[in-house]
Amino acid sequence: MKKSKVTLKELVGTKIIYAALLVCYYWMWARRDWHNYYDIIQDVVSVFTIVFFILQASRIHKYSKEEKDELAIQNLRRADSAGLKILVVAVSVIAFACAVKAISGTVAGYALVGAVLAITVVRFALFCVMDSKGI
Repeated sequence: MKKSKVTLKELVGTKIIYAALLVCYYWMWARRDWHNYYDIIQDVVSVFTIVFFILQASRIHKYSKEEKDELAIQNLRRADSAGLKILVVAVSVIAFACAVKAISGTVAGYALVGAVLAITVVRFALFCVMDSKGI
């Protein structure tokens, strides 16, 4: 069996799953109602998280032993820089909206975890575009 190489693109892409898990866990913590099927959702998310972390740890360990692509690392830093600027603006807008009582704390929480998920997707897209063009 041929061993597959772990790419930086794969590792950056899996951060989207981390952000989606953050949204799921926030929903579990912040909801105010309860339905019987919530137990099943929580159990599935918990098992998926454990299995995903174990698989991801093995992929990261494998990646740490491989030769690094310096151009891809520079592109990731550029994408991170752009993503940070976008996230600062988004968090500032959410904080201002909370300060002037335009949104409640629960809505602000959902907006924050939604912003984290959105910025993770944007970061991945920026990285893929920069990496494919060799910028």
